[in-house]
Amino acid sequence: MRAARMRAVRHLGGLGALAGVLVALMLLPAACGAGIGARDAARWFQEEPDDLDVSDVPQRSRILAADGSLIATFFYQNRVDVRLDQIAPIARRAVLAIEDSRFYEHGALDSQGTLRALASNLTSGQVTQGGSGITQQYVKNLLIAQADTVEEQRAAQEISAARKIRELRYAVALEKRFSKDEILRRYLNIAYFGDGAYGIEAASRHYFGKPAAELQLAEAALLAGVIRYPHAYDPIHHPKAARKRRNVVLRRMAELNWIDRAAAEAAARKPLGLRVKRTRSGCVVSKAPFFCDYVQREILTNPVFGKTAKARERLLKRGGLTIRTTLDPQTQRAAQRAVDRHVPPKNSAGKAAAEALVEPGTGEIKGMAVDRELGSNRERGKTWINFAADASHGSSIGMQAGSTFKVFTLAAALDEDMPFGTRLMAPRAYVPTGYRDCKGRRVGDTKPLRNAADGEGGREFSLVTGTHHSVNTFFLALQRKVGLCDTVKMAEKLGMRQANGKPLEQYPSFTLGFNPVSPVRLAAAYAAFGARGRYCKPIAIKQITDAQGRELRVPGADCKQVLDKGVADAVNHVLRGVLTKGTARGQGIGRPAAGKTGTVDDFSAAWFAGYTPDLAAAVWVGDPRGGYKHPMRNLCMDGRCYGAVYGATIPAPIWHDTMAGALAGRPATPFVRPPARFFRRGSGEIDRAPDVRGMPLGAALSRLREAGFRARVGAPVRSDRYPAGTVASMSTAADGTVILHVSRGGERPRPDPTPTPDDPAPPPEAGPPPPEAGPPLPGPGRGVENPPGTTP
Repeated sequence: MRAARMRAVRHLGGLGALAGVLVALMLLPAACGAGIGARDAARWFQEEPDDLDVSDVPQRSRILAADGSLIATFFYQNRVDVRLDQIAPIARRAVLAIEDSRFYEHGALDSQGTLRALASNLTSGQVTQGGSGITQQYVKNLLIAQADTVEEQRAAQEISAARKIRELRYAVALEKRFSKDEILRRYLNIAYFGDGAYGIEAASRHYFGKPAAELQLAEAALLAGVIRYPHAYDPIHHPKAARKRRNVVLRRMAELNWIDRAAAEAAARKPLGLRVKRTRSGCVVSKAPFFCDYVQREILTNPVFGKTAKARERLLKRGGLTIRTTLDPQTQRAAQRAVDRHVPPKNSAGKAAAEALVEPGTGEIKGMAVDRELGSNRERGKTWINFAADASHGSSIGMQAGSTFKVFTLAAALDEDMPFGTRLMAPRAYVPTGYRDCKGRRVGDTKPLRNAADGEGGREFSLVTGTHHSVNTFFLALQRKVGLCDTVKMAEKLGMRQANGKPLEQYPSFTLGFNPVSPVRLAAAYAAFGARGRYCKPIAIKQITDAQGRELRVPGADCKQVLDKGVADAVNHVLRGVLTKGTARGQGIGRPAAGKTGTVDDFSAAWFAGYTPDLAAAVWVGDPRGGYKHPMRNLCMDGRCYGAVYGATIPAPIWHDTMAGALAGRPATPFVRPPARFFRRGSGEIDRAPDVRGMPLGAALSRLREAGFRARVGAPVRSDRYPAGTVASMSTAADGTVILHVSRGGERPRPDPTPTPDDPAPPPEAGPPPPEAGPPLPGPGRGVENPPGTTP
């Protein structure tokens, strides 16, 4: 009777009524407890369970740079799913030999193994011994892998009749659904091989540094032996036990005549031959840790990747994703070297630096660097906060942007068709009254705002020279002329908002940059100028495919033309001069480039934002402990002293070194010349030319030509200040030619050539860059709630 039953089970493969009866007899107490009688067991086992899901096996996800190189790996279980033909045949035979040599002969139930355990199970009243074959083992591993909670994991591993019934029923269903080869493939991909390696591919790479397709006999036997008790036979921590177990597998393979005894004995004499290669999960070990963290947070926080935070985390750590990003390794290396060189991670002053780089016209983030390691700030030189990103992508509350915000007022003025030669009086002190925000409310202050250094006020500046010298009072006057709301709207069109996600606050000192923002947003805004007014949201992810190769939807850059091309060209024209004759002169990179310095009130932080038509970057330098508590006045850092730190002192050199490295080997792209209408009142750069007013015409022409300027004579003008025959005024043509206007005299000639605030004296031709003006606090009684660099 017993032999006949074994033959019947073998022939039916566990799929028929007799298999159900066998199971019901073996597990009768549990079956009855589940409400299943022995007479119904066969039919119940033949029905496929409604809750059988074989699709959700955790696989590791990879983040790749634009060139395909690995940035980081994420996993709940370190697993790489492979096809059966990607696993060496000798490895398949080794696993079958020791785990289920009759796998291709029996069905879901191995009758011999089941009946062998029957006596023990019936005696104890519960499942104490298993005759589990490969299919049943796959089911057990599947249920463990799919468990999300500790309770589910315990239920999947408990020693009970109820669990065994569930596994056997699933096994029957799987034998109907899949071929033997497919079940073996799934088993080899899900089994645990110890030391954090799940699946034979990950195990082969982990222990031997090679794919499973290249496994040799001794290696295959070692891995096959680990499966039964992964912790006890772990070859790294228990090499003697692992070797002994390996040799058991080899003997078994020889007994089955799957290998000859000589080969088994030769393999048994070999050492373990481990070449351990660890795969670490997360961004901490990445070569671009803060960019990696930005990508991770994009997936974990964006609803497009899942309705709940749990679903998004599950997708990243279990979904087997291939995440192709925008990161350019050359740019990233250049940025990291630059920030680390100028602001070392463990510097004596406790300062920090962050930089973000964005490609104009695409919004692609090409680099993101912080002069810290990613980790707990309890350790010196580490931080979990990404100072280059917004709060949603790095926990940073942002930093006040300083005078880098003046570019939005400049762009608003040019957008209203103001020519370069537009001149405004920049007093030494400015009382910001007469402003209205975008809701029409009056905003202002009776406290006078001043410039950063003596000599910067008390005279007129043009759009060009006011920007080059970054004069606070000039931009306050310009902002009032164009309207505070127009300036704010310009910044918003270019993607600016506070780093905490809230709208920009609107006060007269808006143009002086009191709003806390992130480098990545500022870089994207400046990139729009390089792209001739085309703004793109900064993006880090280009494509995501899941474990099955299906492409997932990812957020796009949503590029839009937000600024007239000619206006953007005009902004570029003005900002180019900042690098040649303005606050950042001497920081040119040997190709067309433009930028703007920024120094925050009381030297609490410093910025530089600059760009070419190919790449834009924003650099912040400050103190994570709080910029106002630890200002950069008389700064000494690792033996180097700077005095007061302006935007040109440290941030601009970081930008310079980064751009030089990032663009090395790439052809230079020129800017487009701005439309002629912006030159209708001259180039605005009269300060460059020697002041020849009051000089005889011939002498004036000679002086200009000696200084390298082209000059010609314009229409004579009436002048009460300069005598007839002398130069009374100067202007600049669209092509840069200086036009001299000779005096026809007046009623009260005044031959004194000393310039007044109406006709500003030219700045010195040499010497250090003029100091950058830092913004005051915003509005009466509105202290900065989050000083630069403070952390939540």
